Amino acid sequence: MSELDFSGKTVLVVGGSSGIGNGIAHGFLSRGAEVHVWGTRPSVEDYDAANGSDLSGLTYSCVDVSDSAAIAAHQAGFDSLDVLVLSQGVVRYGQEEFEKPGWDYVMDVNIDSVMACASKYHALLAASHGALIIVSSISGMQGNIGNPAYAASKAAAISLTKTLGQAWARDGIRVNGLAPGLVPTKLTAVTTENEKRMQGALRAIPLRRAGTPDDMAGVALFLASPLAAYVQGQTIVADGGLSL
Repeated sequence: MSELDFSGKTVLVVGGSSGIGNGIAHGFLSRGAEVHVWGTRPSVEDYDAANGSDLSGLTYSCVDVSDSAAIAAHQAGFDSLDVLVLSQGVVRYGQEEFEKPGWDYVMDVNIDSVMACASKYHALLAASHGALIIVSSISGMQGNIGNPAYAASKAAAISLTKTLGQAWARDGIRVNGLAPGLVPTKLTAVTTENEKRMQGALRAIPLRRAGTPDDMAGVALFLASPLAAYVQGQTIVADGGLSL
C-alpha cells in the first residue's frame, strides 16, 4: 500500500469549501479518503466550481466558525476521524483590521476558531492516532503593512502548531502546519486580479509563478501520511521561495 493511500480514512477540512482548503479536500478524496468539509454558505448549491469551490464527492456542512457556539453545537457526520485540516481564514482590507470590529472578526476566524475546532476533535484524533494540520501563511512570519490582524492571527497559528505539537504528542496526535505563499483565491484577489500587482508579485517569487491549491494539497498529504511520522510541531513553508 502506498504511504499516500488514504482509503478507509476519514478527513475533515474546515474551510474546505473553496480555495486552498478545497484543493486539500480533493487531494485526500482522490487518494481514497472519505472527506467532510465545512463552509459558510447554506448549501452546496450556493457554491460555484468555476470560482474554486468544487464540492463534488465531498460531504458538506454549513458552520459559521466565527461563532464558537456554532462550532460546539455542530453534530459531526462521522464516528472516527483520522485527519483534521484547519484551513479557515478571512482578511479585511481598507484599513478595517486597524479598528476593533475588523480586528476581532479576523481573530475570531483565523485563530480562536482554530483552537475551538482542534479541541472539539481532540478525542477522535487521539483515538485514531491521527494528524492535525493547521494552515497559516507566510504573513505570520513577516510584516503585513495593511493587515495587522491577519498577520498576527497567522503568527499565532504557527505558534499554536508548535504548542499543540508539544502538548498532544503524548496523545498520539501529530500536529503540523502549512504556510502558503501567494495562491490565487478569493482572499488574494486584490493582488491576483490586478495585472500590475500580480506581475510585481511574481517577480519576487524565485519560481516565477503563484502557487496552486494542488501545490498546497501535496504538502498536506505528506504531513498526514506515514512519510511524516517523525515530523511534529513544524510549519512547512510552501511559497515558491518568496520568503527566502
